Amino acid sequence: MAFFAKPRSSTRLGYRRRLFLRSFSSEHARDNDIVIVGGGPAGLALAAALAANPIAKNSLKITLVEGGDLSKIQDWGMPPNAYSNRVSSITHTTQHFLNRIGIWDYVEHARTNPIHQMQVWDGVSGARITFDASVIPESSEMARMTENLNLQRALLRKLSDTPSVQVIHSVKVESIQREAGDHNDWPLVHLSNGATLRARLLVGADGFNSPVRSFAGISSYGWSYDTQAVVATLNHAPRGPFQVPNNTAYQRFLPTGPIAFLPLSPCTSSLVWSTKPHLAAALNKSSPGVLEQLINAAFRLPEPSLQYIYKRLLEGTKSNEEIKEEIMFRERSDGISSHSAYASATSMLSDGGIPPDDADALPPLVTSIQQGTTASFPLRYNHAESYIGEGAGSRTVLVGDAAHTVHPLAGQGLNLGLGDVDALSRCIIQALRHGGDIGSYTALIPYARERYFENHKVMSAVDKLHKVYSSTAQPVVWARSVGLEVINELDSVKAALMMNAGASSRLQNASGWDLFAKSIESLAGAASTSKMVSGMIGAGMQELAKNAGQRIFGRP
Repeated sequence: MAFFAKPRSSTRLGYRRRLFLRSFSSEHARDNDIVIVGGGPAGLALAAALAANPIAKNSLKITLVEGGDLSKIQDWGMPPNAYSNRVSSITHTTQHFLNRIGIWDYVEHARTNPIHQMQVWDGVSGARITFDASVIPESSEMARMTENLNLQRALLRKLSDTPSVQVIHSVKVESIQREAGDHNDWPLVHLSNGATLRARLLVGADGFNSPVRSFAGISSYGWSYDTQAVVATLNHAPRGPFQVPNNTAYQRFLPTGPIAFLPLSPCTSSLVWSTKPHLAAALNKSSPGVLEQLINAAFRLPEPSLQYIYKRLLEGTKSNEEIKEEIMFRERSDGISSHSAYASATSMLSDGGIPPDDADALPPLVTSIQQGTTASFPLRYNHAESYIGEGAGSRTVLVGDAAHTVHPLAGQGLNLGLGDVDALSRCIIQALRHGGDIGSYTALIPYARERYFENHKVMSAVDKLHKVYSSTAQPVVWARSVGLEVINELDSVKAALMMNAGASSRLQNASGWDLFAKSIESLAGAASTSKMVSGMIGAGMQELAKNAGQRIFGRP
């Protein structure tokens, strides 16, 4: 890989070699087989996947354009016990793809953490479901947590050994135009450094506000949720000798939004708390001590008590001691023993002692928040109406967030994007094998057919999951709770759910279904049987049973 960027006096050395700084002449457009706009995980992975194939490597001229400074990511590093606040769960299906294109070996494995178990429960009724990797054939973990920067750095390190891919960073796309005439209307990408790139195929991996999607004239539909995500990196004591290691992910569905506790190391975990915008703003402005206590309470206190504490927080109760006193009062009022794992402010449990029976049902108590990791961002649902440009927008294709944006409660954004990359790279290689035009609509349509519906059903299930758990109506709470507890008793069905979620390498071509998204389809069976929440979520029990029979027992 060669790096191209604006000359800077402060340009840093890359991981293996100096970043070569050049500029292009603006007099002539440079011909490329593929121009990828966007240097996030999806764009970098597409370049790496194509470079890993001998046919594509020897046939294609590939250029990637990124407006940010990729040298900072290539040189990124943090102390062993410090973690960034943007993390993802990498499923086995995604790991298999990254292994196949030679990326996983470049990931710093010491900064990844396996998920062996997942506990999910209803914040209103307390109904709970537990997923355990031990029930999956030939699998020891459900997924693996890693920082997004760890993956991006691995992709850049791999590409640094790949001269067939050119990366232009610290250079923005100023405009994209259609060239008529000699080059079959190839897109022209005009860059802020004066260079112009002519693309046989233009790939949009450029995020939600995609310039490539705008150029292609591809409309999208969606909405903003009335929620925001609060993220942070949490410190806590290690699990005791009588407890399981910190390899369990926890998620509690509250009416204001889900709160998730994702393990990164024995003493560190990541928070993703989706909640109402006004509460997110108050949490984001809170002192670290107040936020620690609110996180601990959000996993433990009954929902009415949480609403009371949120009200006091919004009214101006913001000191550490005031919040602690409120939580202590609510714990005593709710009859929570100080020797129970459900106690936080009144807890009398000591580290290293014999834990209570319910200790593994809850995440460890947060002791501090890593400085500078608390952040908040809005949540939205968005899906492009097509992944391929036509007419005036031909020779364009979308991947990742440029094509779809999903609620983070299922942790599927990155997996869906890398699933797109896997499918598109295979589609391009297939066109090359048959001597086809990689930028033509007919060459790209297999990619859209493979990914559009697969992404849509995951996104729709996650959206319905968010909506059904936002309700406090008694019929809805009853139906979802009964459905969840019924599924929790069916180990073979839970194994099928996890395998569909990409937790087993046996399903290498399966979509990156998250177990939450699949569980809501199963839950819908109970909801429709009760006839109380009919129409809120799609029925999927029949298909689930069929899949379970095929994948668990090897027969229909």
